Amino acid sequence: MQALDQDFPPEGSEDCTLDPFFHGKLMVKQYRTGYRFSIDSVLLAGFIEPNGGLRAADLGAGCGIISLLLAHTHPDMKIYAVEIQKELVGIAVGNVQKNNMELRIEMVQEDIKTLNLKKLVGPVDLVVCNPPYRKVESGKINHNHQKAAARHEIHATLEDFIKASRRVLKVSGRLFMIYPAERSVDLICGMRESGLEPKRIQWVHSRLNSTAKLIMVEAMKGGGPEVRVQKPLAIYGEDGSYTPELQKMMNG
Repeated sequence: MQALDQDFPPEGSEDCTLDPFFHGKLMVKQYRTGYRFSIDSVLLAGFIEPNGGLRAADLGAGCGIISLLLAHTHPDMKIYAVEIQKELVGIAVGNVQKNNMELRIEMVQEDIKTLNLKKLVGPVDLVVCNPPYRKVESGKINHNHQKAAARHEIHATLEDFIKASRRVLKVSGRLFMIYPAERSVDLICGMRESGLEPKRIQWVHSRLNSTAKLIMVEAMKGGGPEVRVQKPLAIYGEDGSYTPELQKMMNG
């Protein structure tokens, strides 16, 4: 793993929680009051179909949750987890070590706007990213910098994430993203304008009888115009519990 200056909080630190995942097969430390991953990360990890892709980049990796989920479910995959915030890189490095995935996941502390192939030792087969959803001028920005950067386009915009993905993908490589349904036009048009053609789409609903909350898109670098729309995914059933599809994702 790349040597990084890390600030991983010590065991028992009151600043963090240690959360089990996949019935304890993964243990994920994250800040108690700062950035914490959401169910969006689980949804995106479950949406990914590697199709033999062995080299992946996780852009805006945060605490490393998506990289950890991918490494757990796809044992042959090598993942480069890219994150700009030093304190989150420290958390992610510790999570990689705690789960004995040093040979599978490599942390890269880098601004995605300057990310190049050298940092990833060549082009990758797939890119995954769960970018900030809101423009800086949209809504109140959280006073906690980690939360603010996770929700608002402070360090990078949607366009920056799409352009970075195109730079590091090989020809016919694929990008997987999750984004708010209300900004789906921005996402799909931005992908096509950058030469990343949407190939698979899935809408995510809180419940099936509600309007779509999120969209997940798989796009191919240099792909043709055909797109496959999957059946909608509901997070909760009528009784308020996770649907069987979500429960399967949560259980690994």
